[in-house]
Amino acid sequence: MFIVEETIAGPEAAQIPKQRGESLLDTAVRYAEERHWDVFPGTWLEAVDGTQRCSCGDGRCSAPGAHPAREDWAAQVTGSVTVARRMWSKQPTASILLPTGRTFDAIDVPESAGFLALARMERMELTLGPVTCTPDRRMHFFVLPGAAAKVPDLVRKLGWTPASLDLVALGEGSYVAAPPTRFGSRGSVQWARRPTPANRWLPDVEELISPLAYACGRDR
Repeated sequence: MFIVEETIAGPEAAQIPKQRGESLLDTAVRYAEERHWDVFPGTWLEAVDGTQRCSCGDGRCSAPGAHPAREDWAAQVTGSVTVARRMWSKQPTASILLPTGRTFDAIDVPESAGFLALARMERMELTLGPVTCTPDRRMHFFVLPGAAAKVPDLVRKLGWTPASLDLVALGEGSYVAAPPTRFGSRGSVQWARRPTPANRWLPDVEELISPLAYACGRDR
Protein backbone atom coordinates (compact mmCIF):
# COMPACT_ATOMS: atom_id res chain seq x y z
CA MET A 1 0.00 0.00 0.00
CA PHE A 2 1.19 3.53 -0.75
CA ILE A 3 2.15 5.37 2.43
CA VAL A 4 1.11 8.96 2.97
CA GLU A 5 2.85 10.90 5.71
CA GLU A 6 1.64 14.44 5.14
CA THR A 7 -1.33 16.18 3.58
CA ILE A 8 -1.66 19.68 2.18
CA ALA A 9 -4.99 21.46 2.14
CA GLY A 10 -6.28 22.28 -1.32
CA PRO A 11 -9.26 24.05 -2.90
CA GLU A 12 -12.77 22.68 -2.32
CA ALA A 13 -11.63 21.14 0.99
CA ALA A 14 -9.61 18.49 -0.89
CA GLN A 15 -6.49 17.00 0.62
CA ILE A 16 -3.39 16.28 -1.42
CA PRO A 17 -1.35 13.43 0.05
CA LYS A 18 2.38 14.04 -0.12
CA GLN A 19 4.82 11.12 -0.34
CA ARG A 20 8.02 11.36 1.65
CA GLY A 21 10.95 9.23 2.73
CA GLU A 22 11.08 6.92 -0.27
CA SER A 23 13.62 6.85 -3.11
CA LEU A 24 12.59 7.26 -6.74
CA LEU A 25 13.95 3.78 -7.39
CA ASP A 26 11.77 2.17 -4.71
CA THR A 27 8.72 4.10 -5.84
CA ALA A 28 9.19 3.19 -9.52
CA VAL A 29 9.60 -0.47 -8.55
CA ARG A 30 6.41 -0.40 -6.48
CA TYR A 31 4.43 1.14 -9.32
CA ALA A 32 5.48 -1.78 -11.52
CA GLU A 33 5.11 -4.42 -8.83
CA GLU A 34 1.97 -3.34 -6.96
CA ARG A 35 -0.03 -1.50 -9.62
CA HIS A 36 1.33 -3.30 -12.70
CA TRP A 37 1.96 0.07 -14.32
CA ASP A 38 4.57 0.43 -17.03
CA VAL A 39 7.29 2.93 -16.13
CA PHE A 40 10.28 4.59 -17.73
CA PRO A 41 12.95 7.02 -16.46
CA GLY A 42 12.94 10.60 -17.67
CA THR A 43 15.24 13.57 -17.21
CA TRP A 44 16.52 14.67 -13.81
CA LEU A 45 17.63 17.83 -12.06
CA GLU A 46 21.26 18.93 -11.86
CA ALA A 47 22.77 21.76 -9.83
CA VAL A 48 24.35 24.34 -12.15
CA ASP A 49 25.77 27.50 -10.54
CA GLY A 50 23.51 26.99 -7.57
CA THR A 51 20.40 26.55 -9.72
CA GLN A 52 18.49 23.37 -10.45
CA ARG A 53 18.61 22.75 -14.20
CA CYS A 54 17.16 19.99 -16.34
CA SER A 55 19.57 17.29 -17.45
CA CYS A 56 18.44 17.91 -21.06
CA GLY A 57 20.62 21.04 -21.06
CA ASP A 58 17.88 23.38 -22.28
CA GLY A 59 17.91 26.47 -20.06
CA ARG A 60 14.32 27.22 -21.13
CA CYS A 61 13.01 23.70 -20.51
CA SER A 62 9.27 23.88 -19.78
CA ALA A 63 9.26 20.79 -17.55
CA PRO A 64 12.76 20.64 -16.02
CA GLY A 65 13.45 17.20 -14.64
CA ALA A 66 10.10 15.76 -15.69
CA HIS A 67 10.08 14.76 -19.37
CA PRO A 68 11.54 11.92 -21.48
CA ALA A 69 15.32 11.88 -21.72
CA ARG A 70 15.31 10.23 -25.15
CA GLU A 71 13.28 10.61 -28.33
CA ASP A 72 12.82 6.85 -28.42
CA TRP A 73 11.49 6.79 -24.86
CA ALA A 74 8.84 4.23 -25.79
CA ALA A 75 11.65 1.69 -26.18
CA GLN A 76 12.51 2.15 -22.48
CA VAL A 77 9.02 1.47 -21.16
CA THR A 78 8.89 -1.58 -18.92
CA GLY A 79 6.55 -3.38 -16.60
CA SER A 80 9.37 -5.53 -15.25
CA VAL A 81 10.39 -4.94 -11.65
CA THR A 82 13.91 -6.17 -12.42
CA VAL A 83 14.35 -3.86 -15.39
CA ALA A 84 12.89 -0.88 -13.52
CA ARG A 85 15.29 -1.48 -10.63
CA ARG A 86 18.21 -1.65 -13.04
CA MET A 87 17.28 1.55 -14.88
CA TRP A 88 16.88 3.65 -11.73
CA SER A 89 20.02 2.13 -10.23
CA LYS A 90 21.91 3.65 -13.16
CA GLN A 91 20.31 7.07 -12.63
CA PRO A 92 18.72 7.26 -9.14
CA THR A 93 17.47 10.84 -9.60
CA ALA A 94 15.65 10.22 -12.91
CA SER A 95 12.01 11.25 -12.94
CA ILE A 96 9.32 8.58 -12.94
CA LEU A 97 7.19 8.73 -16.07
CA LEU A 98 4.14 6.58 -16.80
CA PRO A 99 3.10 5.98 -20.42
CA THR A 100 -0.59 6.47 -21.13
CA GLY A 101 -2.60 4.34 -23.54
CA ARG A 102 -1.55 1.10 -21.86
CA THR A 103 -2.94 0.30 -18.42
CA PHE A 104 -4.64 3.69 -18.24
CA ASP A 105 -5.34 6.94 -20.07
CA ALA A 106 -5.29 10.28 -18.24
CA ILE A 107 -7.61 13.28 -18.43
CA ASP A 108 -5.54 16.46 -18.10
CA VAL A 109 -7.34 19.52 -16.71
CA PRO A 110 -6.38 22.76 -14.88
CA GLU A 111 -5.94 22.36 -11.14
CA SER A 112 -8.79 24.74 -10.29
CA ALA A 113 -11.21 22.80 -12.50
CA GLY A 114 -9.86 19.50 -11.20
CA PHE A 115 -10.59 20.30 -7.56
CA LEU A 116 -14.05 21.59 -8.48
CA ALA A 117 -14.73 18.36 -10.39
CA LEU A 118 -13.42 16.24 -7.51
CA ALA A 119 -15.81 17.89 -5.08
CA ARG A 120 -18.73 17.29 -7.43
CA MET A 121 -17.68 13.66 -8.07
CA GLU A 122 -17.62 13.01 -4.33
CA ARG A 123 -21.13 14.41 -3.95
CA MET A 124 -22.22 12.15 -6.83
CA GLU A 125 -20.42 9.22 -5.16
CA LEU A 126 -18.61 8.38 -8.39
CA THR A 127 -15.86 5.77 -8.44
CA LEU A 128 -12.48 7.45 -8.87
CA GLY A 129 -9.10 6.16 -9.89
CA PRO A 130 -5.82 7.78 -8.83
CA VAL A 131 -5.47 11.51 -9.52
CA THR A 132 -2.23 13.51 -9.61
CA CYS A 133 -1.58 17.21 -9.10
CA THR A 134 1.50 18.74 -10.74
CA PRO A 135 3.54 21.84 -9.82
CA ASP A 136 2.46 23.53 -13.07
CA ARG A 137 -1.10 23.46 -11.70
CA ARG A 138 -2.50 20.59 -13.77
CA MET A 139 -4.39 17.52 -12.61
CA HIS A 140 -4.47 14.09 -14.23
CA PHE A 141 -7.41 11.73 -13.67
CA PHE A 142 -6.53 8.09 -14.39
CA VAL A 143 -9.21 6.28 -16.40
CA LEU A 144 -9.50 3.11 -18.48
CA PRO A 145 -7.50 3.01 -21.74
CA GLY A 146 -9.37 4.19 -24.81
CA ALA A 147 -10.46 7.52 -23.32
CA ALA A 148 -8.44 9.57 -25.79
CA ALA A 149 -10.56 8.29 -28.67
CA LYS A 150 -13.86 8.86 -26.84
CA VAL A 151 -13.43 12.30 -25.31
CA PRO A 152 -14.05 14.55 -28.35
CA ASP A 153 -17.45 12.99 -29.08
CA LEU A 154 -18.40 12.86 -25.40
CA VAL A 155 -17.62 16.57 -25.02
CA ARG A 156 -19.70 17.41 -28.09
CA LYS A 157 -22.67 15.45 -26.72
CA LEU A 158 -22.49 17.61 -23.59
CA GLY A 159 -22.81 20.74 -25.74
CA TRP A 160 -19.18 21.83 -25.87
CA THR A 161 -16.66 21.89 -28.68
CA PRO A 162 -13.41 20.10 -27.76
CA ALA A 163 -11.37 23.21 -28.56
CA SER A 164 -13.42 25.34 -26.18
CA LEU A 165 -12.38 23.42 -23.05
CA ASP A 166 -8.96 23.10 -21.44
CA LEU A 167 -9.44 19.35 -21.19
CA VAL A 168 -7.08 16.91 -22.89
CA ALA A 169 -7.18 13.12 -22.97
CA LEU A 170 -3.72 11.56 -22.92
CA GLY A 171 -3.58 8.18 -24.61
CA GLU A 172 -1.15 6.18 -26.70
CA GLY A 173 2.10 8.05 -27.33
CA SER A 174 1.78 10.30 -24.28
CA TYR A 175 2.83 10.08 -20.64
CA VAL A 176 2.36 11.60 -17.20
CA ALA A 177 4.91 12.29 -14.48
CA ALA A 178 4.31 10.31 -11.30
CA PRO A 179 4.87 11.28 -7.66
CA PRO A 180 7.35 12.14 -6.25
CA THR A 181 8.92 13.49 -9.49
CA ARG A 182 10.10 17.09 -9.14
CA PHE A 183 9.50 19.93 -11.61
CA GLY A 184 12.55 22.17 -11.24
CA SER A 185 12.15 24.56 -8.31
CA ARG A 186 8.35 24.44 -8.49
CA GLY A 187 7.90 21.38 -6.31
CA SER A 188 6.93 17.77 -6.89
CA VAL A 189 4.06 15.85 -8.41
CA GLN A 190 1.67 14.75 -5.65
CA TRP A 191 -1.36 12.53 -5.29
CA ALA A 192 -4.71 14.28 -5.07
CA ARG A 193 -6.17 10.75 -4.86
CA ARG A 194 -3.49 8.19 -4.09
CA PRO A 195 -3.42 4.62 -5.43
CA THR A 196 -5.12 2.21 -3.03
CA PRO A 197 -6.49 -1.33 -3.30
CA ALA A 198 -9.96 0.23 -3.56
CA ASN A 199 -9.21 2.16 -6.76
CA ARG A 200 -7.22 -0.50 -8.58
CA TRP A 201 -10.14 -0.84 -11.00
CA LEU A 202 -10.32 2.37 -13.00
CA PRO A 203 -13.48 4.20 -14.09
CA ASP A 204 -14.45 4.65 -17.72
CA VAL A 205 -14.08 8.22 -18.95
CA GLU A 206 -17.83 8.28 -19.66
CA GLU A 207 -18.42 8.22 -15.89
CA LEU A 208 -16.27 11.30 -15.24
CA ILE A 209 -16.55 13.43 -18.34
CA SER A 210 -19.66 15.38 -17.28
CA PRO A 211 -18.26 16.85 -14.03
CA LEU A 212 -14.86 17.40 -15.65
CA ALA A 213 -16.30 19.22 -18.67
CA TYR A 214 -18.64 21.26 -16.44
CA ALA A 215 -15.73 22.31 -14.21
CA CYS A 216 -13.55 23.22 -17.19
CA GLY A 217 -16.41 25.22 -18.68
CA ARG A 218 -16.77 27.23 -15.48
CA ASP A 219 -12.99 27.68 -15.31
CA ARG A 220 -12.73 29.41 -18.69
